[in-house]
Amino acid sequence: MTRILVGVVDSLWRYPVKSMLGEKLDHVDVVSKGLLGDRAYALWDRETERIASAKNPKKWAKLLGFQAGFVSSPKPQTSIPPVKFALPDGSTATSDNIDINATLSQAVGRDVQLISSVPEAPSLDQYWPDIEGALNREIITQLFMPSGTFFDSCPIHAITTATLTQLKNIYPEGAFEPCRFRPNILIEPKDSEAAFIEDAWVGSKMFIGDQVCLSIDTSCPRCVVTTIAQLDLPTDLNILRTTTKHNKTIAGIRTSVLQEGVIRCGDQIWLE
Repeated sequence: MTRILVGVVDSLWRYPVKSMLGEKLDHVDVVSKGLLGDRAYALWDRETERIASAKNPKKWAKLLGFQAGFVSSPKPQTSIPPVKFALPDGSTATSDNIDINATLSQAVGRDVQLISSVPEAPSLDQYWPDIEGALNREIITQLFMPSGTFFDSCPIHAITTATLTQLKNIYPEGAFEPCRFRPNILIEPKDSEAAFIEDAWVGSKMFIGDQVCLSIDTSCPRCVVTTIAQLDLPTDLNILRTTTKHNKTIAGIRTSVLQEGVIRCGDQIWLE
């Protein structure tokens, strides 16, 4: 099949801890399970025995007030390094602190444990707000995560700048910033005016730079996390309402790894 150039890598993100804001990178190693170091840690809720996730903001909205980054860059075939937290109150802590569980429990207001080993059949609670056209409305469901990982649904998530621009054009008052959608890869497509361009990419192979190949497995339905206050962004349920009304809640793509390697900001992206 012919490879078609569709865009370039605009920016890259890695999220060392499940549900917290992560690190912006200029390059990253892609391994079989996704971006090296992505979702390497998670918070375990001792009471419910589930992974803490901002997908249930009634309990965990505070998590998006935390930021996390590795104390040193992860390297293939070596142990994952400790992670440093910036807490909402301005203090910091690292994962190898002896009292880290007490520190994080106090910060989130629940009894939590920082873990790096994935429990059997990991799951989380997902809240579905009351939005017309959504599959579920005003309920909390249990979401089972892929075995052996702290991912919600896929190893690597990507979205295009064109999709964010399209949503912004529909709802100009909304702040459709990438951090609301938490992609690993932000793509700047050649056709910057195409509406929801990546929807048509599902089922293709995505080649990035001269090494990495991803399988584009499904479109990515959005959740309440896109509406939660984070950094300087306000709570805004209309972010999800706009996505639901104008593209059936879809914004972005879910991918898995076919060929490992390194990707960099500015790398060209082809589809086959």
